[in-house]
Amino acid sequence: MKVSYHGHSVVKILAGGKTILIDPFINGNSLTDLKVDRVKPDVILLTHAHNDHVGDTVELAQENDAQVVAPVELANYLGTLGLDVVGMNLGGSKSFDFGTVKYTKAFHSSSYTTDDGDVIYGGMPAGILFTSEGKTVYHAGDTELFGDMELIGKRHSIDVAFLPIGDFFTMGPEDAAYAAELLKAKTVVPIHYNTFPPIKQDPEKFKEMVTGSDVKILKAGEQFEI
Repeated sequence: MKVSYHGHSVVKILAGGKTILIDPFINGNSLTDLKVDRVKPDVILLTHAHNDHVGDTVELAQENDAQVVAPVELANYLGTLGLDVVGMNLGGSKSFDFGTVKYTKAFHSSSYTTDDGDVIYGGMPAGILFTSEGKTVYHAGDTELFGDMELIGKRHSIDVAFLPIGDFFTMGPEDAAYAAELLKAKTVVPIHYNTFPPIKQDPEKFKEMVTGSDVKILKAGEQFEI
């Protein structure tokens, strides 16, 4: 399995012969290296409905016949736009031909604002546990620190955890470092920082606070194998 980071919360996974994109916010993301007309996902996984996470899902799914897996209320809305959707909920898991997706809790909010200014309820925000080829990736989505991260770490052997560190909208570096301790992931990658002024952070300071996990600070487009 290969994983790469593409700015904000965008993560790409190559597994099971498929290209999987998580939270593909590309247009409007000044930190990404991706272009909508050049990335070719087979599957899109969404953590919640905010526009900086749903991002370019509709165009990407339509142009590439990609399946979209999302929290059920968000999936239901995207289904009305003609997308191939699978709606899931917290604690639920499903095996696909490319791997297994399990949704975990996250503490945040979740709504999608359309181009017309309508606000669509997006259901519960979530984190994602993705398992394929004997490896497990945890994408925490947008969340604060919460105690059940310890249970997630005990129940699942996490190879890589993508954790938000931006503060203001999510947990900041100090809480994210404690989250890494609870999760006991082999590797931790900081995400959701420096995209907008309120979430400016120095990831090196986060790295200094993490004990027990390897921390990889990735530039947009950097990839590694697990």
